[in-house]
Amino acid sequence: MHTKTLKELAQGLRAREFSSRELVRHFLDRIARYNPALNAFITVTEEAALQAAAAADAKLAKGESEPLTGVPLAHKDIFCTLGIRTSCGSKMLDNFIAPYDATVVEKCKRAGMPLLGKLNMDEFAMGSSNETSFYGPVRNPWDLACVPGGSSGGSAAAVAAGLTPAATGTDTGGSIRQPAALCGITGLKPTYGRVSRWGMVAFASSLDQGGPMARSAEDCALLLQVMAGFDEKDSTSVDAPVPDYAAALDQDLAGLRIGLPKEFFADLDAAMAQALEAAIAEYRRLGVEFVEVSLPNIQLSVPAYYVIAPCECSSNLARYDGVRYGYRCQNPKDLNDLYLRTRAEGFGAEVKRRILIGTYALSAGYYDAYYLKAQKIRALIALDFKRAFETVDVLLGPTTPTPAFRLGEKLGDPIAMYLSDIFTIAVNLAGLPAMSVPAGFIDGKPVGMQLIGNYFDEARLLNLAHRYQQVTDWHKRFPEGFA
Repeated sequence: MHTKTLKELAQGLRAREFSSRELVRHFLDRIARYNPALNAFITVTEEAALQAAAAADAKLAKGESEPLTGVPLAHKDIFCTLGIRTSCGSKMLDNFIAPYDATVVEKCKRAGMPLLGKLNMDEFAMGSSNETSFYGPVRNPWDLACVPGGSSGGSAAAVAAGLTPAATGTDTGGSIRQPAALCGITGLKPTYGRVSRWGMVAFASSLDQGGPMARSAEDCALLLQVMAGFDEKDSTSVDAPVPDYAAALDQDLAGLRIGLPKEFFADLDAAMAQALEAAIAEYRRLGVEFVEVSLPNIQLSVPAYYVIAPCECSSNLARYDGVRYGYRCQNPKDLNDLYLRTRAEGFGAEVKRRILIGTYALSAGYYDAYYLKAQKIRALIALDFKRAFETVDVLLGPTTPTPAFRLGEKLGDPIAMYLSDIFTIAVNLAGLPAMSVPAGFIDGKPVGMQLIGNYFDEARLLNLAHRYQQVTDWHKRFPEGFA
């Protein structure tokens, strides 16, 4: 059953080919069997999942079900879940039991989707390899010696290995798309404000966005339908109609114009370029027209991001002080010692690095020189995208510069790690939607193609990805040993 799509699972449940309880039991058994090697799950909610499955079966029997009722999923451990540990991959929140559900979690519950558990991630979503987690690194099911990407690496690895049919992720600078590419699955980062951030623990508030991760574009469309929508509890949520994403999947592509940003292809690895050329050829056969475009300020996206994101992280993580909730150091001498030792012991090295960078950039005398200048560059990058979309409908390029790299390979070089997101970061700075689609293999490891759309144009991206997946089978491949 783990090889079926969300649509196939939903159809099977409605046809009574299997029950939700049988389906959940199947995935729980796979988690027990394979998770020790992958380390994709932090928490497995077996009892609650089986109870939710029984409730879903009762709804299905009465004919009162939603489209995905009875189909299980797992959440990245950055979404608050009532009565269940929400750790953000950090020692700081190892003992935190959320007192409420995030809006995304609540929506999935209302849709009748049993929760299999909470997925491993880079600490507070800060990382590109899922090696900064307090609970240890996640491993890539295509090569256990390699990283799955980050920060949503647990989500990507669990979907790729068939431990869950779908998962939620969050994307601050590529953290849905990059691990999706490295694990050979499909991941969509929606327009900023399309999916509620309420109950999603904040890293960088102007950049963070939740989204779906699954094997195919069709699966992502079905899950996004559940996740998307206005939320009055989230001040960044946009009150805009949510289209029927599945209804647009099969639209004809003839006459569509796709832009190829020349900056994305200038120094691209030859094997990666070859994979993208093959994808472009498939799209040409589907009637798509390609145009070269330019994003002249795109090379400034990484330095701008690594000023803005740490500044926002410095502000958001100030709440973790050992007083209100979370980790508290033992036997503090006084209040100052409580603050200092709690934060020193509770945060990992990468989180500390970003807090220090952000605090420095926001300090008196440096705000204008760093943070304000980075925000001006951000506006220029958004303007580049706006101009590109005046002539094309969608942009296409690589998701990552290389396939998955080996565990530990970049841990000692933060700059090399940051450059793993060189093709994804600009999208977050502009607030645009984008997705990664499996587009081939290099040396036995999957690589992804990135599609970038205009604001609230997720339906077009899903349509493009779905039509491509109808004529290719990269997204159907299963890593050896997990099939």
